[in-house]
Amino acid sequence: MFIAYKAGFRVFFCPMTELIDQIHKRLTFAIISHPDAGKTTITEKLLLFGGAIHIAGAVKSGKTARTAVSDFMKMEQERGISISTSVMGFEYKGRKINLLDTPGHADFSEDTYRGLSAVDSSLIVIDSVKGVEERTRQLCVVCRMRSTPVATFVNKLDREGKDPMELLDEIERELAVEVRPVTWPVGQGRQFRGVYNLVENKLYLFRPGEDQLPTDIIAISGVEDPKLDEAVGPSLAKKLREDVAMIVGVYPPFDHDEYIAGKATPVFFGSALNNFGVRELLENMVALAPYPTPKQADERVVAPEEQKFTGFVFKIHANMNPRHRDRIAFLRIVSGKFERNTLYYHVRTGKTFRASNPTAFMSQDREIIDEAWPGDIIGLHDTGTFKIGDTLTEGEFVNFKGIPSFAPQIFRLIMNADPLKEKQFHKGLNQLAEEGVVQIFSKLHQPNARVLGVVGQLQLEVLQSRLVEEYNASCKYEPIDLSIAHWITSDDPKILKEFVDTNTRRVLVDIRGNFVYVSDSEWSVNRIMQQNPKIRFYTTSEMVDKRA
Repeated sequence: MFIAYKAGFRVFFCPMTELIDQIHKRLTFAIISHPDAGKTTITEKLLLFGGAIHIAGAVKSGKTARTAVSDFMKMEQERGISISTSVMGFEYKGRKINLLDTPGHADFSEDTYRGLSAVDSSLIVIDSVKGVEERTRQLCVVCRMRSTPVATFVNKLDREGKDPMELLDEIERELAVEVRPVTWPVGQGRQFRGVYNLVENKLYLFRPGEDQLPTDIIAISGVEDPKLDEAVGPSLAKKLREDVAMIVGVYPPFDHDEYIAGKATPVFFGSALNNFGVRELLENMVALAPYPTPKQADERVVAPEEQKFTGFVFKIHANMNPRHRDRIAFLRIVSGKFERNTLYYHVRTGKTFRASNPTAFMSQDREIIDEAWPGDIIGLHDTGTFKIGDTLTEGEFVNFKGIPSFAPQIFRLIMNADPLKEKQFHKGLNQLAEEGVVQIFSKLHQPNARVLGVVGQLQLEVLQSRLVEEYNASCKYEPIDLSIAHWITSDDPKILKEFVDTNTRRVLVDIRGNFVYVSDSEWSVNRIMQQNPKIRFYTTSEMVDKRA
């Protein structure tokens, strides 16, 4: 290892061969879906096959006393839904896997979109009974915008649902991506027996096992093998042969370059709850999913192979461990090697930062690490130093793109419900706003008034619940006649100031100091835009966030 000194920083350079080897070991992907498609169940089973856990937790709290590893918040466990993105790491067949389980509910879109900025590929989960649903379409659009490679898992084949051929057509039509079946279901519903690997020409049959790894695995070479009839019965064997013949005739063979470019999605079938098809999914992800990819910054594209370290914060979470009441910044390593106790440059503040206890994740559980590589997601203990979108480097001024806040659609005045808990209330509100759970705005003409903005109604419930559980504080809401928000800026600071002064009652200030114009109707917004052509209006904060 070589050591260099620059601008007061102690900079470590690792041999290029070591950096490349570590990059090629990494696989960082997000699991995304419409709510209740089985996303968190698949997360649990991938961890099970990867050896990270030995018994999968029940996703719905009513089934057993166990809860899903990735759903660690009390409200998640009570409702059986994912509210916050969880990061889990494990190793499988020589690859270090960083897996993000993202919220499916539309009210937590921002958390999911920020998670997608930190990965190199995605796995979309589709309910075979319901087919492609609204959130699946929206999330796939985000992946297409970023040219993120997408794999598809069609789940719940153990239930009576849509015909698999019909589902392939629906995926192509609704998600605007070509499909390439890799595995195929043998039967469906009560007759579901397993999956056939079209690439390997092998059939995999499993004994259903909700909690433990399946032990009864039978491999049969090719659909013409006579053992196929014995294993699944003549009727299912005949249907499988017909389906395979049709697939080979209709769909081109899987092309890895098309997948990496985001033009085609490999499709896998199975039942995550019963461990059907999950092993094939994991092994194909390990074999096919991309290594860490270059990331676009405002200034340039940053490649993972670059020797100098860069990374960005895409998520902040307070009180992950209730016993410690700590606050953790999630940092995605983009390039170079991150090392513990090394001084790095905090781009937004212009100050130095040293991480004495960086951690790797298994949901809310963490372990201290000494180093991390491109593709890794690590936790940094945060005392208020970081904000979402912050960048750490070895001295270069770089700001990564794609981590915006979205314009709220629901507004409320928020007040402390217990005057004796004023300190706890403000601490909780500020921390949860910085975390991105909600957005907090101030009024120019009433600086002490706090306006709460959210994308969906459920966020209001999450805020109340977390204030009580984590800060021993409570809040109450009052309605406010607002429904539309736009961040505003101008090339001419004087014109921007005049606009703000003229529209004081319609301008709020976000926690970063940016101005936001609010209204109660599209008509009034369009009118103000026409009257002020030198003011630019944005529905996300990405274009106007202050870096100073």
